[in-house]
Amino acid sequence: MDRVNTPILYSFRRCPYAMRARLALAVSGVRCELREVKLSDKPAAMLALSPKATVPVLHLADGRVIDESLDIMRWALAAHDPEAWLSRDDPALIAANDGGFKHDLDRYKYPERHGSDARAHRESGLTFLAVLERRLAVERHLCGAQRGLADAAILPFVRQFAGVDPAWFAHQPLAGVQTWLAGHLESDLFAAIMTLRPRWVPDRPA
Repeated sequence: MDRVNTPILYSFRRCPYAMRARLALAVSGVRCELREVKLSDKPAAMLALSPKATVPVLHLADGRVIDESLDIMRWALAAHDPEAWLSRDDPALIAANDGGFKHDLDRYKYPERHGSDARAHRESGLTFLAVLERRLAVERHLCGAQRGLADAAILPFVRQFAGVDPAWFAHQPLAGVQTWLAGHLESDLFAAIMTLRPRWVPDRPA
């Protein structure tokens, strides 16, 4: 790989924000060098690019830095969008996911960290999932018959929510969400972006 002309993506495999960036990059076919980082020991090279100190961070060949996951998705798809994902975007739905649903997800998954009532936030999170369920009752995906940007942007967070208590989630009246989520998680695209990679270690100076 030509490192001089290849974008570099700093990522963490299980981070939902990094996950959706990798989904868009993978479906677009845009090549990049993927650097898997350890969040408890972030590399100086990444911190120098983005003071936010969170993944994903995309360092473009021309020196520009994109450190918001949705911006990375839209940049990749603007370069090449073979499945027309950009035509199946829904900024308001994604904002609801990134706002209230993510707030509830964090407090459901990590109640000790937040001093929260996990059950209350689980119930609140179901309100957002009910919105998805109504859409998926009439279409296979969130914005139509084919997968798109909205699906890729939201599914990593629904995956986390479902994973907190899979048995409980499986018994919720969310047949559409459950089928939609399972379909994405079983796809070749998702498998490709979840490949285990060794932690990136910077080259040592000679």
